[in-house]
Amino acid sequence: MGEMARTLVFTGEKQIEIQEYPIPEVSDDMVLVKTDACAICTWEQRVYTGVKKVDFPFIGGHEMVGKIVKMGKNVDQRQWSVGDFVAVGVTLPCKNCYQCKSGNEQNCEHFDHSKQLEGLPEKGMGGLSSHLLVHPSNLFHLHDITPEEATITEPLSCVLHSVETADIQFGDTVVVIGCGIMGLLHTILATKRGASVIVSDTNEERTKLGLELGANYAVNPAKEKLEERVKEITGGNMAQVVFDTTPISKVAEDAVKAVANNGRLVLYSSFYPDTPISISPDWLHKSGAKLMGTANSNTVDFTKATRLLSEGVVDVKPFVSEVYDLSDYQKAFESAIKGDKFRVVLKF
Repeated sequence: MGEMARTLVFTGEKQIEIQEYPIPEVSDDMVLVKTDACAICTWEQRVYTGVKKVDFPFIGGHEMVGKIVKMGKNVDQRQWSVGDFVAVGVTLPCKNCYQCKSGNEQNCEHFDHSKQLEGLPEKGMGGLSSHLLVHPSNLFHLHDITPEEATITEPLSCVLHSVETADIQFGDTVVVIGCGIMGLLHTILATKRGASVIVSDTNEERTKLGLELGANYAVNPAKEKLEERVKEITGGNMAQVVFDTTPISKVAEDAVKAVANNGRLVLYSSFYPDTPISISPDWLHKSGAKLMGTANSNTVDFTKATRLLSEGVVDVKPFVSEVYDLSDYQKAFESAIKGDKFRVVLKF
């Protein structure tokens, strides 16, 4: 038997194992990517701990990069070559529904993290696999960046979508609640859009990093009220944009209080548990404020993210917390779920 591919398969709560499968044959319209690295997103952490329910067995991983090793005969050789370094993304939308056809793949009506991908032994997103068949429309060129840092492409693409949804203008005041990786990526992009940024988190080491990454002010909501501090900083005008990047419903309810008239509140994170919140409809009516949600990213976002990373416009070195070889997957997952890291990356 020749060389076999390897994949990490979730088989139960806190149960994960390496399985082998035949390296997929490349069909005419597909590309075979050999994975260099895949980051462990919060999503996979929740699958591992049982917070996010999936049907086992399941292959996770959606923050992956690698190199093209084979191409089908119909693949456009003007755009792609064996050896190209690429990010893999946008494999989950159906690309046939109204949302996909109107350019909103991120809100696909049939978005499916548990589809069976061609060539893989089990269902799932597949990024935690050594070899993956990908359609060229889901590949994005990268250069001049390490594989470990390049795994941040997908998170950056999602934050790009969020920031552009919020339509930040030069001179806006932006509040970023939560200084995990997503909050800090929001901070970086908001400053590049010409905003004055206020970061808020009870972890002062992370708000300090937020200041180093370009934020103008830091608030610890355990020590002072965010609403009052924002009012003080803005001279009573409040914030044109507030991003809530936490998974806590009560935080979203409090975030409303920092929003200016005609401002935008963007709920970025998934919420666990998904507890309803109370918002005054009369305030929403009178203020002209917008309550917005954003999730995932689309092809345009991925294209922009790979450009920002390849050209060094966005530096993601601070967000690669640890790197493990695939054989140390158990240690990697146990480290990731501690909640004190940004991204833990697996090398293949």
